[in-house]
Amino acid sequence: MATKSDRFSSLDRRHRRVRKKVTGTPERPRLAVYRSNKHIYAQVIDDLAGRTLAASSTSAAGEGAPREKAKNVGVDIAAKAKEAGITRVTFDRGGFRYHGRVQAVAEGAREGGLEF
Repeated sequence: MATKSDRFSSLDRRHRRVRKKVTGTPERPRLAVYRSNKHIYAQVIDDLAGRTLAASSTSAAGEGAPREKAKNVGVDIAAKAKEAGITRVTFDRGGFRYHGRVQAVAEGAREGGLEF
């Protein structure tokens, strides 16, 4: 069984590997997802300017199943990104597997009108 430090070092390794290829530009910012045990967070980031253009999380959400709340975060981040004039993004899964809540955020963002 992997220890706690092994898990975080593996996550860091995967995140660094993803970030080598994924950067956010003003024309196509990065949709970054972070998953904790309780909540999921999403941000639209312009890496060249170092600015967060839109953000959303489940910490303000009400009741529901974790995947439903994650999908709502995706829809919400898409609406906020559209307000900021953003229609195309690059998806950054943050070293997490594209599965479960991370996948639900992506599906919600697509439903909300963002292009990946």
